[in-house]
Order: sequence, then C-alpha cells, then structure tokens
Amino acid sequence: MLYLLAFLLHYLPVAMGQYDICKSWVTTDDGPSWEFYACQPKAMRMKDYVTVRVDPAGITCGDPPERFCTHENPYLCSDECDASNPDLAHPPKLMFDNEDEGLATYWQSVTWRRYPEPLLANITLSWNKSIELTDDIVITFEYGRPTIMMLEKSLDNGRTWHPYQYYADDCMEAFSMPARRVRDLSTTSANRVLCTEEYSRWAGSKKEKNVRFEVRDRFAIFAGPDLKNTDNLYTRLESAKGLKDFFTITDLRMRLLRPALGGTYVQRENLYKYFYAVSNIEVTGRCKCNLHANLCTFKEGSLQCECEHNTTGQDCGKCKKNFRSRSWRAGSYLPLPNGSPNACAAAGSAFGNCECYGHSNRCSYIDFLNVVTCVSCKHNTRGQHCQHCRLGFYRNSSAELDDENVCIECNCNQIGSMHDRCNETGYCECREGATGPKCDDCLPNYYWRQGCFPNVCDDELLLCQNGGTCYQNQRCICPVGFKGILCEQSRCEADKKDCDGVPSLHSSLSTLLLGVLTLQLCGWVDL
Repeated sequence: MLYLLAFLLHYLPVAMGQYDICKSWVTTDDGPSWEFYACQPKAMRMKDYVTVRVDPAGITCGDPPERFCTHENPYLCSDECDASNPDLAHPPKLMFDNEDEGLATYWQSVTWRRYPEPLLANITLSWNKSIELTDDIVITFEYGRPTIMMLEKSLDNGRTWHPYQYYADDCMEAFSMPARRVRDLSTTSANRVLCTEEYSRWAGSKKEKNVRFEVRDRFAIFAGPDLKNTDNLYTRLESAKGLKDFFTITDLRMRLLRPALGGTYVQRENLYKYFYAVSNIEVTGRCKCNLHANLCTFKEGSLQCECEHNTTGQDCGKCKKNFRSRSWRAGSYLPLPNGSPNACAAAGSAFGNCECYGHSNRCSYIDFLNVVTCVSCKHNTRGQHCQHCRLGFYRNSSAELDDENVCIECNCNQIGSMHDRCNETGYCECREGATGPKCDDCLPNYYWRQGCFPNVCDDELLLCQNGGTCYQNQRCICPVGFKGILCEQSRCEADKKDCDGVPSLHSSLSTLLLGVLTLQLCGWVDL
C-alpha cells in the first residue's frame, strides 16, 4: 500500500494536471450547449502495450546453448543459457514481465566470444501510436550496465531515427562529445541531445543497475525541482519551438555498443563474463491525442484516442466529416487554466458560417454581392467555398472535397499541348498530331521531334518509290538517279539537264562525236 501511495504521489504532478476534462454541458442566455476545453489522457505504463524486436538475428543467447559467468564470480562459469529449456531461456519478453518474489527475469545476449569483433545489439520498442513521455525512461541491466550505448527515437513508426541520448564511460572517446548532465541545461537548451557518463562507469556495485533518460529533470527546468509549477511547464511546452515534439515518440531503440567490462580492459582469457542482460524497461507516458481526448484505449492491437471536439483518427489528427468548415488544429494548453480546444465545427455553427471544406480558415463578406466567400483558398483550390480547382489542376475523383489532395496538377506537356489547363478528367488540349492525357504522344502517321509532325513515309501507306528506303518515318533515302519526297522523280531525262544544271552523260557523248565528225569533213582532223 505504501508503495502504491508513493507511486501515485510520484506521478501526480505531471500525470494528472488540469487537462483531464474535454467538455461540459453549460446553460447560457442562449440556451444549453457544450463548452469545450483542451484535454489529454492520463499517464500510464506504456510497456504494457509495446511490441519488442531484438536484432541482429542470433544475438539472443541459448541457440546453441552456452555457459556464462558474472563479474562477481568471473571464473565460476556454471550458469547456462538454453533457448530450448524454459528454465534456462532468456527471451526478449522477459524485459516486460512481472517479476515474482523479487526474482529477476531478463533478456540476455550471447557472450563476447568473438572479441575483438564488437558485440552489438539493438532493442526496438514500438507502439504504432504517438505517445508523450511524462516520466523518466528507466532501463534495468543485470550483471552490469553497458560502457557504451545510445538511445534513439522515431516519430514516424520507425521509418526515420534520431539520437535521443548518448551514454559512455568516456563521452569524448566514444562519441567525440563532452560529458554533460541534464540538470545543468538551461531553459533554451532543455531539448538538447547530450552525452552522459553518469550511468556507464563501473563501480563494482550490484545495486547500480539502472540507466535513465531523464524526463523529469528536463521538466524541472521549467516546473521547478518538485514539478509544482506545472502552469509554467505547459506554457513552455506550448510556446517553445520543438519542445513538445522532443518528448513525443512512436518508437524507441537502444543501441548497445559495448558491454560492462568490470574493469578498465577486456580480459581475453575469459570472454564468458561479457554480455548484455536487461531485466526491465519502464516507459511512462500518455497517448498523444493533440489535446482532443481524455481517454485512450487499447483495441484492435493498438492504442486509440477516444476523440472529442468533433475530431477523429488514431491521434485525433483530423476533423470528422461534415465538421470541416475550417482547417484542423491541435488543441492548445493556452490560455491557462483550461487551454483552447480548437474544436472542429460544422458549417453554420458558432465557429463559422461559411463552408470552405478545410481549405481556408478565413471568410470575407462582399457587401455589393451580399455573399460570404472563403479567402486565400489553399491546396490548389478556388471558388466561393474553395470547391473548385485552380487553373492547371483538376479534381481528384478518389478524394473527398475536404481532402488536402482534392486537386491534382494537370502536368500537360508544354510542347504537345495548347496550354497548361486540362478538363475535369485530367486530359489536356493537344496540338495537331499530339495525343494522350498529357499530350506527350503522337497520333498514328505522326512522329515526335520536339512536337508531333506528319510522317513522310511509313512503309505501309506512304511508300518510298523506285527502291527508296524510309528513315524513321521522316524522309525517304533515294537510290542514285531518283529524287522527290517519295523518290518519285527521275534525276535525269534524255537530252535535258538535271535539276543541278549538269549535262547528262548521253548528251555529252553525242555532242563530242558530232564535233569530231565535223572537223574530219573540214580536213582539220586526220583520223
């Protein structure tokens, strides 16, 4: 009972807060209605909802079975890890079980029998859900804490990773970073990634098992050492750029880079005492619901926010259909003490009387037309209600009108099309000879050469004559003695000069013989 009371008091300042009610039914002069507030779920033990992966393959001990020993008894190597024996196995799930009667159960790696090859292991925790940390991450190691490790985080379900904190017995040697302590950070550097030597140096004490990521110490920079000034903390979380995201994760990864040495160097004669063993990982946090829910439940294999404020989605990250008269926004801690719900609203509600389908959050009244119109439509939309697509875009038939991707760019080919606009199905208006949705292809009997041009020949209907050959549909290559587009003309005719003005061979010989005969008759030439 005393342990439970201490646990509640420990988490009360951060876990409870004043943002635990989303709405209340109130009565005003205009009648009863809902009054909305910013809200968030209570903190809970996130390890109860996690999935774990350990890699590389074969890093978990027991297959094949092997002996190991401890730093306290380095030459009494009588302990055994055997994956086929439940009493001797050390699978990853033992990092998250409830340990009975104080008997530690733990995941264990293979020993460092391949030294000096590094002994590397990754432990990845995934929630398939954005969560916000509310207390320290505590990793409990049996048989010594690693001398080098790092903690990484992901905000996109493991697609990309970012450093969270570095741990080493010598930060400068391991990571080329000076050692720093979280409690020495300032209000402007509370989300700095640092390297600490506090949890890595060997002291020979079996009680020194924990490695921490200090969330509370970072909160204390704003809320004080006892975390009583939560108003200042929430104000800073809302106003300081990147601070809220710093405490938000979807996945965590521990990269174990060098095991506990039990001294200053590795004893090659006994490598069975070097390995990793993790008995527990505590992660305390709340579901991230963007201040639009105060309940988070585990269903269909993952955590789900029970969304309020007319929002929907796993993280309450969008407005419900028919409640999109303005763009979705996360709730805000400010102004204190109840914050701003930024609830989604339907057209004609108290939050706005102009439907813009989420593509604009401003409206303007045009006096001489007596209409209200949306202003500065986004997402390539236009029109009084942002219901049409801008010129050069067309409607995405598979998207609803309030979808950010409702308008798709035409992408008309600049050479083959008349302009960059297209019709409602995405087809562009093509120039003569061009075809295709984007006018980037040619009709039959046309060829492409920075535009579509009619074929000169095609070896089917437009044949090259007199033995000519068709070259890429663009011209006929004519044999000697013929010319023309289709080689249809003879290059020379009897007793006539050709097109180049050069006498034909036949006429030249006749002229020569006639001249010789005339000279003979005149006695000028003796043959």
